[in-house]
Amino acid sequence: MSSFSERVRALPHLGLGVSTEYGATDREHALDPVALREENPSWAAFLEVGVEVSVGLDVHAVRWAERGWPTTYHFLDVNLDDPEDLDETWLEAVRQTIAVLKPAWLCGDAGLWHLGRRDRGHMLLLPPVLLPEAVTPMADGLRALRAATGLEVLPENPPGAAFLGDLHLLDFFARVAEEADTGLLVDCAHLAMFQRARGLDPLTALDGFPCDRVVELHVAGGTVRDHQGLPWVDDDHGRDVLPDTWQIAEYITARATNLKAVVIECERNPIDVVRPLFGETAARWSAAAGATP
Repeated sequence: MSSFSERVRALPHLGLGVSTEYGATDREHALDPVALREENPSWAAFLEVGVEVSVGLDVHAVRWAERGWPTTYHFLDVNLDDPEDLDETWLEAVRQTIAVLKPAWLCGDAGLWHLGRRDRGHMLLLPPVLLPEAVTPMADGLRALRAATGLEVLPENPPGAAFLGDLHLLDFFARVAEEADTGLLVDCAHLAMFQRARGLDPLTALDGFPCDRVVELHVAGGTVRDHQGLPWVDDDHGRDVLPDTWQIAEYITARATNLKAVVIECERNPIDVVRPLFGETAARWSAAAGATP
């Protein structure tokens, strides 16, 4: 069995990409990834497709794939730490979707997409419980999904307004990555939410984090809100990226020697609104990495 350090060399460099999920492009004021690619191919070099297998792929994702344009597969329906979720019916649907998309890799928020029985449209998404005992079940699920699909599987740190467990989020995923021997997807906006929720500096715990395992980054806008005196960040994928998120992204980019892709999550906004965000992200990536993405 090859190691991550060997496997990562075979992964393609995708550049800047955009995210979507079933029906997203049909919504009012939504981003049209094809139009963005036609305007500036470097801003939509690939499409990260959010997939819930019970719903499938919409016509826009299929047409993108039929053009032979690069994709990644972002799962929206599996608790990686639950062996029952990796049943053969679900895995066969995943394989069928892979056959259409031909993704460079699989990725997705490594948390709880459902409580109890998995059901269509559940999509709960809670962060994992940050305890040492939760590391091995998630690592086992990552290895199993990688073996079942033949593709690299990158766990992503999920969003949340509150987090249970004593481990720092970065320490938890560093342990998962080590045990599963996997790469990582760091959502910089989600990490900024965690740091704020814990009252920490944006870069806390990054000095010991294995940035060489980071294959993909997410950047997204967020809005600071207040509920009865409790401040929290709405992960709204808007135009306005918090300074914390930029700080985290630039820190990791400068140290992520295996970084292959950055996704700008802004699918709920028209091109005119988010066009500056793509230019700014490209410029910041170039400056932090010392090369044009």
